[in-house]
Amino acid sequence: MSAESQALTPTEMDTIFNVTKARTCFPALQQLHQIYFDNAGGSQVLSTVASSVKNYLEETNVQLGASYNVAQQSTESYGKGVEAAAKFMNADVDEIVIGPSTTQLFSNLSLILNLPSDSEIVLSSLDHEANISSWLRLAKVQNLKVKWWKPASTSPNDLMLTPEDLRPLLSEKTKLVACTHTSNVLGTIHDIRAIADEVHKISGARLCVDGVALAPHREVDVKALGADFYSFSWYKVYGPHISILYASHAAQETLGSLGHYFHTGKDLSTKLGLAAASYELVASIPQIVSYFGPDKRKTWEAITVHEEKLQAILLEYLHKREDVTIYGETSSEKKLRVPVVSFTVKGKSSKDIVERIESKSNFGCRWGHFYSKRLVDDLLGLEKCDGVVRKKK
Repeated sequence: MSAESQALTPTEMDTIFNVTKARTCFPALQQLHQIYFDNAGGSQVLSTVASSVKNYLEETNVQLGASYNVAQQSTESYGKGVEAAAKFMNADVDEIVIGPSTTQLFSNLSLILNLPSDSEIVLSSLDHEANISSWLRLAKVQNLKVKWWKPASTSPNDLMLTPEDLRPLLSEKTKLVACTHTSNVLGTIHDIRAIADEVHKISGARLCVDGVALAPHREVDVKALGADFYSFSWYKVYGPHISILYASHAAQETLGSLGHYFHTGKDLSTKLGLAAASYELVASIPQIVSYFGPDKRKTWEAITVHEEKLQAILLEYLHKREDVTIYGETSSEKKLRVPVVSFTVKGKSSKDIVERIESKSNFGCRWGHFYSKRLVDDLLGLEKCDGVVRKKK
């Protein structure tokens, strides 16, 4: 049955995702002094998540693995958090590791990814630096050749990563391709399944995907996507400041380990976790998962319909302004983009625009390159006007 034939009715959507009810789940939305348009940098936290962290610290804040009662409770809470995290992205428990940030997890991964000295890696110029700098360091240390994957189009509205543009960069020496699922500046969604299929035509090649900008807006199913490595940050998805990295069983076969010599486990957490997963924060992850209800897929569908309506309002307004340039997909169609909207105004500094907005209202937004500096400065040429103005619902 097609996705269209299964579309939710308005009544079903309101039952599954009621906006008024959803707002009550976030303490920050109960105040009036600030309206948040900077959620691409970090979402607000569910009240249940905050309570979970508080309860853990007050009641079960001990080391894991001991035999006494409270330690057993703590270990169980942590374990349930890891299980919920894996299930959320359709991974096995031994295929994930939780850490402080996506940047740190990619960096750790690069330290244990051993490639032949004549290998080639392909990096995307649209990416957040988290999915670039670690691989450039790896290339320098292991004497690898770096190829840059740039969109064929130079139009600010049509900067996309496609299998067709990737294909000429691949060779029998390609061992790693790194790209973003959705640019944190452009908001345009890339077809990761098609890209993964193209990468895997090369024997031994792996695909590493930064899903940080996508995960707050769409269901993540790593098995369906076909990525070998995939990471996103829980603090962008209503949770605390921790992140998750997936590595398929096949991809893990070529990984080394950062663990102590007496830690002989073969799971991903042992290999690169370095005990950096905060116990109380991991234990709160089941509260994030439960927010999506018994049918996560239908909840995501209802959320995307709502987001499509929200971004349409802003995009339609910006389209009417002849002095405004929108970066990324200009359509509000949910299949094409997430509600991360970036723009500039002709003759105006992005910094000045944000400061004017904030001087006249309680709207909070941001200006800059948002760690996608190669995209903003080199491809868009916006360094002199302070990057873009970025708003996200």
